[in-house]
Amino acid sequence: MLADENGVSIKIAKYAGTDKVDLIENEEYGYCSLIKATNNVLEKMKIENTTKAKVTNTKRVEKNLVEPVPMREALINAVVHNDFTREIPPVFEIFSDRLELTSYGGLIPGQSRKEFFSCSSMPRNRELMRVFKDVGLVEQLGSGMSRILRYYDKSIFEISEHFIKVIFLFSLLDEGENIANGDNNGDNMCSHERLSRDVELVLEMLKKMPSITATEMSEQTGFSTRKISRIMRELRERGRIVRIGSTRKGYWKLKK
Repeated sequence: MLADENGVSIKIAKYAGTDKVDLIENEEYGYCSLIKATNNVLEKMKIENTTKAKVTNTKRVEKNLVEPVPMREALINAVVHNDFTREIPPVFEIFSDRLELTSYGGLIPGQSRKEFFSCSSMPRNRELMRVFKDVGLVEQLGSGMSRILRYYDKSIFEISEHFIKVIFLFSLLDEGENIANGDNNGDNMCSHERLSRDVELVLEMLKKMPSITATEMSEQTGFSTRKISRIMRELRERGRIVRIGSTRKGYWKLKK
């Protein structure tokens, strides 16, 4: 895997929408040293993680689609902890509303979910981890998960028998907010007030129906699922809601 030429390739797919129907980009980074391939993937993702900006009454606010530090850590973890014994490489997928990083192998044999999130080091590929540390791709064993959980909660992880998937919902500005690219209509206050009402509406729905899905909220509010995802992401960042349980079978808990 560390040879100048090999059969390992990391795939990055980009879709126009929220599903895998409309593929607009499909690239492979590999057939070379896994170190070089990982650095190339990191550069690609840095480009894709574009910064959006809005101008408020008092300041200009800039924000990436995904927080850069946890994105980098999750990406490197997906590579270094991937089970390459069956020649199944990690896959990274970019949708219109999220980024998904999938590695093969599931939890390490004997590792519990609690241990997985405990930030203790249990590398699947010890020699590969050592090399990644030597070249500076990882800093210290077990630190990657700490950096991810500093920004996101555990609900972004989907863990199955054979795969571990990390889902980063994009943090986008509200469609009605002023964007610092010339689309400034001087109506900041109205946009802010409308956004507040939209947020409160979503919060009220979560209070009454904690297990409601984004699709169901979209149907009941008339908002797009993309907008629902943005609002949910903002609420999680502000500490207003927390996900309890898995993505499919869990529910939302409101926090004061």
